Amino acid sequence: MARGKKIKKRIITPDLVYENVLVSKLINYVMKKGKKTIARKIVYSSFDIIKEKMKKEPVEIFDLAIKNASPVLEVKAKRVGGATYQIPREVRGDRKIALALRWILKAARAKKGKSMKESLAEEIMNAANNIGPAIKRKNDTHRMAEANRAFSRSSY
Repeated sequence: MARGKKIKKRIITPDLVYENVLVSKLINYVMKKGKKTIARKIVYSSFDIIKEKMKKEPVEIFDLAIKNASPVLEVKAKRVGGATYQIPREVRGDRKIALALRWILKAARAKKGKSMKESLAEEIMNAANNIGPAIKRKNDTHRMAEANRAFSRSSY
C-alpha cells in the first residue's frame, strides 16, 4: 500500500548514437559523479569492441544480454509474527531491466586488470551467450525462489 503520492515515471531520452532507451539507461548506470561524457565513451567504445568481436550489431547483442540476465522470480522478505519468510515474487518489467543492468555492471566492475570498456564488453557478450557472473546471479535468485515456493501460496 502506497502511503503518499504516486511517483511519476521519469522519461529517459534515447541515446545519441544508437537512439535506444536501454543504451541510455546503461550509460546512466555506468556514470559516476555526474560524468556522463566519460560514461558515454566507455559504453560506446565497449559497443565498438562487441561489434568488432561478434561481427553483429551491438544493440542486438546488448538486448539479448539484458533478456538473458533479467530474472523472472525473486524473493521478498515478509515478517509474520516473529518469523521472517522469504516469499517468491514475480519481477516487474522495469525492475527486471534494472536488476539485469546492475548485475552486468557489477560483474564488469569486479574484473581487475582490464579497462572498464573491455570488461563491460566482455560481460555483455558473456550475458548474451548465457554465461558469466550476471547469469549465475540470475540462476541463484531463481533457485532461491524455487526453494521457498512453499511460502508463495500462503496468506502472508
